[in-house]
Amino acid sequence: MRECWRWFGPLDRITLPQIAQTGASGIVTALHDIPAGEVWPRAAIDARRALIDTAGLGLHWAVVESLPVHDRIKRGEGDLAPLFANYRTSLENLAAAGIETVCYNFMTVIDWVRTDHDLPMRGGALALGFSTARMAAFERHMLGRDIGSDYPPEAIAQGDAWFAASSQADRQALLGRIMAGLPGSYDRFSVAGLRAELARYEGQTKDRLRSNLGRFLDEVIPTAERLGMRLCIHPDDPPRPVFGLARIVSTEEDLDWIISRADSPANGLTFCSGALGASRANDLGRIARRFAAKVHFLHLRSVATADDGSFHEAAHLEGEADLPDLVAIFLHEEARRRAEGRSDADLPFRPDHGHEMLSDIGAGAHPGYPLIGRLRGLAELRGVIAATRLGQG
Repeated sequence: MRECWRWFGPLDRITLPQIAQTGASGIVTALHDIPAGEVWPRAAIDARRALIDTAGLGLHWAVVESLPVHDRIKRGEGDLAPLFANYRTSLENLAAAGIETVCYNFMTVIDWVRTDHDLPMRGGALALGFSTARMAAFERHMLGRDIGSDYPPEAIAQGDAWFAASSQADRQALLGRIMAGLPGSYDRFSVAGLRAELARYEGQTKDRLRSNLGRFLDEVIPTAERLGMRLCIHPDDPPRPVFGLARIVSTEEDLDWIISRADSPANGLTFCSGALGASRANDLGRIARRFAAKVHFLHLRSVATADDGSFHEAAHLEGEADLPDLVAIFLHEEARRRAEGRSDADLPFRPDHGHEMLSDIGAGAHPGYPLIGRLRGLAELRGVIAATRLGQG
């Protein structure tokens, strides 16, 4: 398993020398300044790769995360031929630069959603969290959406109480935390802007969204296969509807549909134990065993869930995900690939998210992506991997 680290580029508060000190060698990054739908020019790709390669730190660009899918593709709206052509051209340019693994997602409007960035943990560390009560309050009272039975009655009641007691500053802070899930090049929405964007998705049922994903796969997977690339879709985060939007990458059945829809070595999965693990209905071990052969990239983290669907990011080895079991599954998969002589036997993984702790606090890193918290996760995973390899002989 190849140790990787997500880096948000030159504007990231965490530097390449600091990443090298963690022991990771693979960089997971993207050209966040290029808007979705535009071509990633070869010159820009080469410049980012040179920045990593010429740092003299033994680092290399291992995975693109993410090459974003334009919202019009997700909606199936208008003439999409130019957008598909641009995506294929970006894949061509990445392949020419020697980059073979591309993570993407099909989440609509906002990539990932958290209502809290600073939940207090043991000793003063801070964690990301998702509160169904505050999300219900945001949708019902700030967006003015009829949430019906989208949330449990007790969460709705708690959300009503939170809103009644909240100040305008509290509400703006909640909006800011929710907007943090937008990709780097996107403008953050105001409440009015978010309402307008959500209106664009009216009538987008799960079946229609799946159909739009299927068309995307039809358009890009043949090119990726010809180039020897591996595309790996990321699960929905959280794996439940938000804002009334359909979710199509949240369950074992969803993953089966995606893999079956395009039978190609280029069509694969990003196995994110945190995103999938935020639903108690998902059996992570079962899903990992079933789809291991189609996994091209691993996000390893763990969450602690509540009965109402709330969750928070736990320390890597303290949440509900059995990371030692998952590591064993994927080490076995690597061995199987090596026996077949496959070039993709060494699976890239990264410690995903982490608590803000020690000097992380107040350092201004991207939410969920502090230095020390992720270093702790990487060190723990490194130990699990070493022990598992020893046990497997």
